[in-house]
Amino acid sequence: MGEAKRRKSLGLPPKKNNIQSKSDESPRLFEWLPFTFNQRDSLIKLSIKASWYGIAGLIILWVVVRFVGPAAGWWTPADSL
Repeated sequence: MGEAKRRKSLGLPPKKNNIQSKSDESPRLFEWLPFTFNQRDSLIKLSIKASWYGIAGLIILWVVVRFVGPAAGWWTPADSL
């Protein structure tokens, strides 16, 4: 006999799942907004990490446009004419 049938025959409620995420335990920011404090913190961490990747990408692009491209002969900068 399976666990569910045994519990039902004994008159016990269904077994509760012990796995809960942190977002279930965290209170909501506002009652009408379906976002929790943990989700807000995760979004802030994600946006900070994404902004650092964006800054690094911008620096790499600037180095390529300013130094690598002219050195490789791909183009000439306008200020060197």
